Amino acid sequence: MWLPVSLNRPLVWVALMALPACVWLPDAMLRLVAANLVICGLWDAWHQVRQQRLRYRLSQGAISLASDAIVISDVQNRVMAVNPAFTEITGYESHEIIGRKLETLAAPRHDKAFYQTFWSTLKATGRWEGEMWNRRKHGDEYPEWLKMRAVTDKQGNVTHFISLFTDISAQKAREHDLRRIGYEDPLTGLPNRRRLHDLMASRLRHLRAGESLDIALVDIDGLKSVNDSLGVEQGDRLLARFAQRLAGYVAGSVVGRLGGDEFMVIRTTTFDDHDTWIASLREHMGRPFEIRDQLLRLGLTIGSCRAPEDGRDSGVLFQRLESALYSAKRLGRNHNLRFRPALDKQDNPQLALVSDLRAALISGDQLELHYQTQHHPSTGDLLGMEALLRWRHPQNGMISPGDFIPLAERHGLMAELGSWVIEKACAQQSHWQNSGMPKLTIWVNISALQLFQGDLETQLATCLKRYQLKPSQIGLELTESVLIDERAGDMGPRLKALSEQGYAIAIDDFGTGYSSLGYLKRLPVDKIKLDRAFIRELPDSKADAAIVKAVLEMAEGMGLEVVAEGVETQEQCQFLVNAGCSIVQGFYFARPLPAAELEQRWALPLASGG
Repeated sequence: MWLPVSLNRPLVWVALMALPACVWLPDAMLRLVAANLVICGLWDAWHQVRQQRLRYRLSQGAISLASDAIVISDVQNRVMAVNPAFTEITGYESHEIIGRKLETLAAPRHDKAFYQTFWSTLKATGRWEGEMWNRRKHGDEYPEWLKMRAVTDKQGNVTHFISLFTDISAQKAREHDLRRIGYEDPLTGLPNRRRLHDLMASRLRHLRAGESLDIALVDIDGLKSVNDSLGVEQGDRLLARFAQRLAGYVAGSVVGRLGGDEFMVIRTTTFDDHDTWIASLREHMGRPFEIRDQLLRLGLTIGSCRAPEDGRDSGVLFQRLESALYSAKRLGRNHNLRFRPALDKQDNPQLALVSDLRAALISGDQLELHYQTQHHPSTGDLLGMEALLRWRHPQNGMISPGDFIPLAERHGLMAELGSWVIEKACAQQSHWQNSGMPKLTIWVNISALQLFQGDLETQLATCLKRYQLKPSQIGLELTESVLIDERAGDMGPRLKALSEQGYAIAIDDFGTGYSSLGYLKRLPVDKIKLDRAFIRELPDSKADAAIVKAVLEMAEGMGLEVVAEGVETQEQCQFLVNAGCSIVQGFYFARPLPAAELEQRWALPLASGG
């Protein structure tokens, strides 16, 4: 390739002027001087060409190694050059595409208005970035993320375009999988609770004159005894077969699994035969299943209702179905009960609390985050803080998490609660970072539902972008039971991906029932939080003292930090200092406080420059 020599270098100009002097000057000495000047100029030009060739080779090497496709096109968008990544993504060799317009690769998924906006933006701003669909050499279409820039001359006229794009098929497939997981029960493939809400709302909206919805909430009696006697694997097979039989029997209706042993059926009908339909459903699903050469007949408890007679809102209907189901359960096993006003929430305090919790999630003004700081046990230095969910009920005051968290888990509200906590914690962290407050990691608790429904990663990424935070500013706490929850699948790859993005990961309530050194070896864990049950009787309990020391030694050997929870006395704190624990959390240093009170406590040392 021809590389021009710059004429802005003095030696080159001197050489050009000295060249005719070598011939026309009469004095031999002067001609020799002129010749030397020409030689110096030629050497400078040769050196310049070498440097330009080196830079060209380096840039070509960098372009060839780039994973993004790079295309250089002229003002008519005809391809002039491409890099190897272009061939790898599109299938076109360079000689097959050079001279052709880049638009010939476009897939017919975008309308004329899209391209008009594309070109007008490119001409007005000199650049465009966004998602576009193209076609490979063999015809299959794929999505790409395209960055395109216009190159202009000194007069501002466009001379070339530089395009960079990458194939985002895998990313789009992952997004599709996340959406599917978020709306699909992983064991049976049926719609999950979230999807059932949407489907019920859709059917309610499209009810015609004379049509009704029959809705049944079916609970399998005694599934735990099946798991205990035949094993969890056989229990899961039974659930899958139950789902298959139910979906086959009510073809055309909506069938879903709310979790555990609860299933829902939604039928659109013009017949007033609700009780007959429930009886036929019980009779068909009550036929025996063959498991390991044994015939197993299942007992069923069914709560039911009918729309629009019993309500026109999906949230209200869900509540009334649960009311009917739990009232049927109080009668014993193998009963069915249709909702009636006498079963409403005033007769069931737990359902009233669930209803109020749903309302609190909608309004958002009853839920609060309190923050408990973590400290170095000997110096008291601030090292982090945990975000703890609190519910300030308008009539009942503060409700203990021990009362409403189990209800949220039972009624499928944990994913929404978890999402609220992440959003609120990120917003608070952003406020504190912009207010000059201590720069501490905020740790949030992650539930199994957030993990197996598949949208945790997406929500974290969205919140960090919205509040301009780094992953290192939000820590994730998972209980040991989450790690072995089959609904969440293999946690290893997902936690590894989160860790590689910069999130710190801690195991909460360590040692309270599911302890296994195996997951500590294979999962990217940064911290373990020693449960308060082992701290409460320190230093007097020899057994607890031995356990704490053993955990600290094990963690040190594995390169893990240990947070001791529930530290309330000076004696407990001193024991932990002597045992080598470097982080403690508990009433001895700080109680959980609302953000405003925490800011007031910080205000004095901040004002004095501490």
